[in-house]
Amino acid sequence: MANRLIHAQSLYLRKHGHNPIDWWPWGEEAIATARRENKPIFLSIGYSSCHWCTVMEGEAFSDPAVAAYMNQYFLPIKVDREERPDIDHIYIQAVQLMIGQAGWPLNVFLDPYDLAPFYGGTYFPLTPRFGRPGFLELLQAVRQYYDQRKDQVQQVKSQILAYLQSPNQLPAVSVPDKSALENGYRKVTSILNYEGPGNSFPMIPYAQAVLQASRWSGPLTADHPAVRRGMNLALGGIFDQVAGGWHRYTVDPTWTVPHFEKMLYDNGLILEYLSNLWSAGVQMAPLRRAVTKTVQWLRREMRSEAGYFYAAQDADSFVSPSDAEPEEGAFYVWRYQELAELLTPEEFDALKVAFEIEPQGNFEGKIVLQRLHGQDLDPQVESALTKLFIRRYGAPPETCLSFPPAVDAQHAKTTPWPGRIPPVTDTKMIVAWNSLMISGLARAAVVFQEPSYGELAIQCANFIRQNQWVNGQFYRLNYDGQVAVMAQAEDYALWIKALLDLHQMAVSLLGGERAPEWLELAQMFQRAFDAAYACESGGYYATAATASGDLLVRERPCEDNAIPSANGVALTNLVRLALLTGNLSYLERAERGLQAFGQLVQVAPQSCPSLLTALDWFLHPLVVKAQPDVLAAIGLRFFPTTVWQPATEIPGVALVCQGLTCQEPATSLEMALQQLAQYQL
Repeated sequence: MANRLIHAQSLYLRKHGHNPIDWWPWGEEAIATARRENKPIFLSIGYSSCHWCTVMEGEAFSDPAVAAYMNQYFLPIKVDREERPDIDHIYIQAVQLMIGQAGWPLNVFLDPYDLAPFYGGTYFPLTPRFGRPGFLELLQAVRQYYDQRKDQVQQVKSQILAYLQSPNQLPAVSVPDKSALENGYRKVTSILNYEGPGNSFPMIPYAQAVLQASRWSGPLTADHPAVRRGMNLALGGIFDQVAGGWHRYTVDPTWTVPHFEKMLYDNGLILEYLSNLWSAGVQMAPLRRAVTKTVQWLRREMRSEAGYFYAAQDADSFVSPSDAEPEEGAFYVWRYQELAELLTPEEFDALKVAFEIEPQGNFEGKIVLQRLHGQDLDPQVESALTKLFIRRYGAPPETCLSFPPAVDAQHAKTTPWPGRIPPVTDTKMIVAWNSLMISGLARAAVVFQEPSYGELAIQCANFIRQNQWVNGQFYRLNYDGQVAVMAQAEDYALWIKALLDLHQMAVSLLGGERAPEWLELAQMFQRAFDAAYACESGGYYATAATASGDLLVRERPCEDNAIPSANGVALTNLVRLALLTGNLSYLERAERGLQAFGQLVQVAPQSCPSLLTALDWFLHPLVVKAQPDVLAAIGLRFFPTTVWQPATEIPGVALVCQGLTCQEPATSLEMALQQLAQYQL
C-alpha cells in the first residue's frame, strides 16, 4: 500500500513510497497534525544515493511491527537533504552534539510544539547489531522517555537550542589580520595532514585553503599536503580508474575502498582543485588523466539533453535482474578470476604492475582498482582498462559517448543493458551543485586549454539562467523541467561564483567573448541575494525570511563541510566583484561579513577554511589588466587572489594593481608574472 511519498518529485522520497510507515513530507500540515495529536515527530533525513539510507529503507522502514508502532505513537516525516539542506544542517548539528558523530541516514526525534530535538542518531538496525539497539525497542524507549521524563527532555532541548543559536550571536570584531590568516592556514594544514585511522574524504575546502597558503612556503613538492591530497584523489580507489568520476569517500585511510556513490558536488570541487594544482606547477600525468576521464564521465552519464548535470549516482546496483536487493559497488568492482579470463596474460601482468591486484581482493573478496605509482600508464594497461570499460558498459569508450541513466530500481532491473546493470542516477538538477561543476569545468578549460570543457559549463549556465529564475524568484531544484524549492544561500553564493568564473574564463580563454554578460548577470543575482538573505550585522542567512518560518533557527552558515560554506564563498564573491567593477560597496559588505565572523576565524579557523580564503582575498586583492593574449598566458598560472580584466589601452603589456593601487606598468609578460608573485605575498 502506497503512502504520501509515492508521488513526490524527489527520488529519495519516492523510494519510501511503499513503506508501511505513514510518512509525511516536511510542511505545515505534518507539523500541525503532530501538535493536534500530541505526537513527537520522527524526522528521518537522507538522500537517494546513500547506501545506509537504502539499507534502513529495506529493513526497519519496511517492517510491519515497526510501522504499526511508529504510526500509532509518532508522526513520521521524511526529508531529502538535497532538497532541504537548511533542515538537514540544523539537525545534523544537533545529533553531532548529542552523540559525538552524525551522518546519513539522520534520524531525529522532535518535540512537535517547538521542533526542538531531544534524541537522535544515524543508522538504526531492525534487530540489535553493530552495538546498536533494535529499532522497535528504540522507538518504545524514546516514547516512554518523552512521556515520563519531561524535565530531562526540556533540558536536552534547551542545551541544543542554545548551541544552534550561538553562531548567530557571535560579537563582531575587527577584520582579522595577516597573522590570524597564517595561523588559520597552519591549523587547516594540520587537519589536511592527518593520516590516522578512519574514513578519507576529499575535504576540498581544506585542500584549496592549503594550496592558497603554499605561495608562502616555496615551490610545491611531492610531500606537500596539497600535492599529496591531489595525488591520493587521482591514484586512489576513490577515483573510478576505468570510467572517471570520484566516489564520495573511502572507508579507510589509504584511499582504497570507497563508499561508491558519486556526487556531482564532489566532482565539481575536485575538478577545480586539480586544475588549480596543475596551474601551480604540479603537472603530473595522473592529474590530467583524472580530469579528462571525469569530463568524459560527465558527458556520458551525468548530463541531460537540456545541458544541466544530474545530482548523483547510487552506491548500490543489481548484479542480475532477479536480485531482490542491489549490492554495494557491484558496478565498479572486479573478481580476480574475472580479470584473468577477460585480459590477455600480458595485459593482466601489466595491470598488476600498475594497480593493487591480489587474488584475495581488497573489498569483500573483490578488487577495487587503486594505482601503485604516478607514472604514465603502459599501453598494455590502457588496453586492459578499455576491456574493463567494455565489460561494464557493453561498448568501447570511443563509441559509448552517451549512456542513459537508470532512473529508478525498476528501470535498472528491466532494461536490457549491454553490459552490467548500472546504479540508479538521481536526475534532479541542483543549482548549487551544478554551479560547482560550472566552476570546475571553467577552470579546467583555462588550465588545460580545452574550450570544449568551457562549452559544457556555458550550456549548463544557460539552462540555469533561463529556467531557474521564475517571476522574480530563484529556485534551487529542477525536476524534468519543473522548478521546486526556493534557492538557499549556497545556491546563490555558488551560482554567483560560477558566473564570475565564467567571466574569468571568457577573458583568459575566449578573448573576452560574453565576459560583460556574465559579470552583469553576477551583479544582478548579487542584488537579489543581498535583498532577501543579507544579515544586518554581516554575512548571509541560509534561507530567505519568507522561507524560514518552519525552521528551528535561521542560520548563517559559516562552517565548511563537503561543500564550502555559503558565507565563505559569498564574501569572496564580494571582493571579486569589487575588483572587477570598481564598486567599493561590495568591499564594504565583505568587510562587514569578515567582522561578523572574525571571532570564529580567530578562535576556530579549522572549522571554516573558506572564510580563511575570503580573508586572504580581502587582504591580498590583485587585479591584472592586459590584452587577451597576455591574460591567456597569465591564466595558466596559479594566482589565487587575482582577477583578470581585458584592457587594450594601457602602457606596456599589463597593469598589476594591489586593490586600489596600481604598480609600474609591466613591459613584458615576465615582468607581470614577477609582480604578481611579489604582490600576492
